[in-house]
Amino acid sequence: LGLLYQEYRDKSTRQEIETRRLQDSQTEPEESSPSEETPSEAEPTSTTENKAPPQISLLRNSNSRFNLWQDLPEIRSSGVLSILQPDEIKLQEAMFELVTSEASYYKSLNLLVSHFMENERLKKILHQSEAHILFSNVLDVMAVSERFLLDLEQRVEENIVISDVCDIVYQHTVNHFSVYITYVSNQTYQERAYKQLLQDKPAFREVISQLELDPKCKGLSFSSFLILPFQRITRLKLLVQNILKKVEEKSDRESTALDAHKELETVVKACNEGVRKMSRTEQMISIQKKLEFKIKSVPIISHSRWLLKQGELQQMNGPKTSRTLRTKKLFREIYLFLFNDLLVICRQIPGDKYQVFDSAPRGLLRVEELEDQGQSLANVFILRLLENADDREASYMLKASSQSEMKRWMISLAPNRRTKFVSFTSRLVDCPQIQCVHPYVAQQPDELSLELADVLNILDKTDDGWIFGERLHDQERGWFPSSMGEEILNPKIRAQNLKECFRVHKSDDSQRRKLGSRNRQ
Repeated sequence: LGLLYQEYRDKSTRQEIETRRLQDSQTEPEESSPSEETPSEAEPTSTTENKAPPQISLLRNSNSRFNLWQDLPEIRSSGVLSILQPDEIKLQEAMFELVTSEASYYKSLNLLVSHFMENERLKKILHQSEAHILFSNVLDVMAVSERFLLDLEQRVEENIVISDVCDIVYQHTVNHFSVYITYVSNQTYQERAYKQLLQDKPAFREVISQLELDPKCKGLSFSSFLILPFQRITRLKLLVQNILKKVEEKSDRESTALDAHKELETVVKACNEGVRKMSRTEQMISIQKKLEFKIKSVPIISHSRWLLKQGELQQMNGPKTSRTLRTKKLFREIYLFLFNDLLVICRQIPGDKYQVFDSAPRGLLRVEELEDQGQSLANVFILRLLENADDREASYMLKASSQSEMKRWMISLAPNRRTKFVSFTSRLVDCPQIQCVHPYVAQQPDELSLELADVLNILDKTDDGWIFGERLHDQERGWFPSSMGEEILNPKIRAQNLKECFRVHKSDDSQRRKLGSRNRQ
């Protein structure tokens, strides 16, 4: 377990990508590699930390280089591999991966605390309030991880064939994992404080740089340690999903895995909501200050409102009969703020202000793409407000800067409009899919951040390199560059991905109905 969690996770996801590539090229995966998520090699355990992480007793040999459950000397010598069915061996590997990855995660948390947080030079530089914002409740998170790991270790020691781990995941998620919500909800403050400290305190910047150069950190940045808890709680849900896909159907272990997954999903959603709430509130206040109403004022700030998309479009002036005129003066700039329940149409005025001249509830918007009518009307669509600020119907002919920008606006303005391809909730047999091979951080509210090995249904795509996708493991939707992924061409692999996804969510029909309702909103 010499790998820090950042390294472990990276190896894990990259091996998952390679496994899918092999499957997609119709090459049969080797039976000797049952775990899709296990790193290919582990390094010797480092013992230089002030506080050694609890070790799984089967892995006490610090020079061991095995990484699979079936590679453990105790397993090989027991003869159990000749008795177990291949599917059970795959399940053992999936459960073992959850245990070993938690050990690696704890090792990285321990380094964050002992190497950074408890560094005496850093303590002298930081005020108590600054240290609190920067490290939040990481000690609570580490204590929870240690208890969790010790219970997992005890289960592994009970029998060389692991009976289950999802019951332990369930108990700890329900009783202890709320510390993750606290930590992750602080992320916005944490990132801001870190940037401010780097800018305002040269001594802080110097100490952090020196600490990062220590061989213990293996070239990893301080910020990569700070983000560990959010990465782990998200990854833990995926590891339980991987177990769920491998347990026998209608069994006790399936029931336990479904319960654990449901509780983890609740925690992950609370974490996401905690991060969004802070940034959304600040964003809404900022927008409110920039708006000046030419029409009756609409209160912008609301606890249930957030920004979906904003940007400039070209509005066509004059009657529709003048479409054939060949002049750019036909169009003038307008600026749209689209919220989850409201559209505000403005014109930019001096002083970084926007004058609002129309608005409508988002549910009363309709869009229509114009057929190709030459270059001057390329990327043009009709936006209809069924009931605008004057309580009447209004239409706007709008021109976007590119095909992708036009499609992105149309899908954001009218999300119930049919996309080019089917969605997860349609439950059709086949659908274009893509797997992420490069991580992507969303730059706009309508974009989707991607992690390595994410698998998504392709709902729409543009000629200029953008994809509108729906991630299978959480049904989150958004746009991302097509260069971030590789399309899955094998229909059998696509069907298997969908089948596994349906199985993960099958116990929660009410959730599926809720998802369908959300997608229609």
